[in-house]
Amino acid sequence: MYLRDLISKLGGEAVGEVSAALTGVGTLEKADAGEISFLANPKYRSALAETNAAAVIVAPSERDASDKPRIIVDNPYAYFARVAQLFAPRHIHRAGVHPSAVVGSNAVVSASASIAEFVSIGDNSVIGEHVRLGPGTVIGNNVRIGASSELTARVVVYSDCQIGERAMIHAGVVIGADGFGFANDNGVWIKIPQTGRVVIGNDCEIGANTTIDRGAIEDTVLGDDVKLDNQIQIGHNCVIGDHTIIAGCTGVAGSTLIGKRVMIGGAVSITGHLSICDDAVLSANAFVTKSISKPGMYSSGLPLMAHRDWLKNTAQLRHLDELADKVKNVARKANHKGDAS
Repeated sequence: MYLRDLISKLGGEAVGEVSAALTGVGTLEKADAGEISFLANPKYRSALAETNAAAVIVAPSERDASDKPRIIVDNPYAYFARVAQLFAPRHIHRAGVHPSAVVGSNAVVSASASIAEFVSIGDNSVIGEHVRLGPGTVIGNNVRIGASSELTARVVVYSDCQIGERAMIHAGVVIGADGFGFANDNGVWIKIPQTGRVVIGNDCEIGANTTIDRGAIEDTVLGDDVKLDNQIQIGHNCVIGDHTIIAGCTGVAGSTLIGKRVMIGGAVSITGHLSICDDAVLSANAFVTKSISKPGMYSSGLPLMAHRDWLKNTAQLRHLDELADKVKNVARKANHKGDAS
């Protein structure tokens, strides 16, 4: 591939020799003489000056930071991602149903779909064009999977759930297991039937071993272009808006409403029955116990410290309420003196 090919496919402004041959992508530090790299953060400008890359992708502000052939774009990182896709296209799987697969009655499997070893497809399910179901995947009854989606291996989709087009669902994902719904009756837990579905939009990606529970009555819903990392738990009746992204080990309790374009860091805990507005950003390890109504960044939790310091600070925290009462009393006395004068 050549620099001119990238410009033709993806746009951008070329500076320098556009006929340079390119063999792949790489970081500024490790790219070889046939690869293209990028600069998205100015703190790596020194690496740009020393890189062996054949070409680079830079922002307009960095136009003159290198004399190498370069592409000028407003968002170098996003452009680099698209370039990387061109050099690493998704594998095309052979169409057809493996002899070991089991297809239920009245199920519809597109002739262009690829159904691997030991896949099970339930009754009345519909598998769209160019869908790939990897080894050991289990599809329940009445499931709908849209065109060009891929379920890599050992994915389980419970009955009645729906997946849109061009989804990428990684190994071990479970979609549509029962939500955690129980009512207490004199110390005995009574299960509440979970009769809703999971409905997933187009262009979503779900990381390995992530679980998404079906709704109790209404559906659990993921909008278009939602990206979930590995080992995330989405509780029943949650709704996640378009273009939201969530990093690994985050837990979202039931009936949480998450808006569009929300960014959630790793290991965030979100208690249920609250809402998070569009364009909110939650930093890693945040603990969310109330709704967020204004866009912006939100953080919580204490940073790592030496164990001895942690013990001292924790001891002080135990007396925080007492200290607050003392401050209130001092303020009350001060106000009383002011009124008397």
